[in-house]
Amino acid sequence: MNGTERIARAASWAVAAVVVLFLLGPLVVTVVVSFTSSSIYTLPPPEWSLRWYAALARKQGLAEAVGLSVQIAVLSTVLALVLGTMAAIAVVRGRFAGREAIATFAVSPLMMPGLVVGVALLQAFRGAGLRDAWISLILAHVVVTLPFVMRTLLAALERFDFTLIDAARTLGLSYPQAVLKVLAPGLAPAFLTSGLFAFLASMDNYPISIFLTDARNKTLPIKMLQYLEEQPDPTLAAISTGLIVLALIALAVGSRAVGLNRMVH
Repeated sequence: MNGTERIARAASWAVAAVVVLFLLGPLVVTVVVSFTSSSIYTLPPPEWSLRWYAALARKQGLAEAVGLSVQIAVLSTVLALVLGTMAAIAVVRGRFAGREAIATFAVSPLMMPGLVVGVALLQAFRGAGLRDAWISLILAHVVVTLPFVMRTLLAALERFDFTLIDAARTLGLSYPQAVLKVLAPGLAPAFLTSGLFAFLASMDNYPISIFLTDARNKTLPIKMLQYLEEQPDPTLAAISTGLIVLALIALAVGSRAVGLNRMVH
């Protein structure tokens, strides 16, 4: 390795380090602030304390918001997995015009600003006469989570050898049995990866949920916005730290069950 290559490698590592610090900096600040004893956001904390974690139990409406967010995230993820699997199989195995357009349309919510999607869904639901906030949130979060499922499953199905299903059928299995015994296990890593990312995307969604909640149905991000307007104290940092831990747990589970390389691919 000559001097130019060493300089280029050092510069690459330096840029990578700066990018990592830039991305992780706000997360580190949030976690540190959540352990402060002060009632305002101060760095460094005057004293270390679990005061704001203890205050979470007294936060009005927090448990209901967490429960609603988990409920919607689980249901929307399950629906997205079912619909996304069927759509991905149709796109990969089907022979009809417009397959690529369907695949692009299914992941299009990731390419559009969340506020635009939220306004569009609000108008569509109101035009259809749907005014129930809970059902609206479920349907909207399916739109949010479906792209993660579709993108992951399309990649997995492109690598899957469908002749294995034909071989299983020649051994006496029916088509549904072959799908359950051969296809489903083969796609298990993709199901786990897409399900984890879909669940986190639903739990953390704000720009779409803000248009569809009402006084009785407020997801956690919307409730956090309300706390920020009414009483901006470090309990928000404690809640955010909990969400960060949730994301780390999801990555740890995915890494242990699937492997990080397969998760990113």
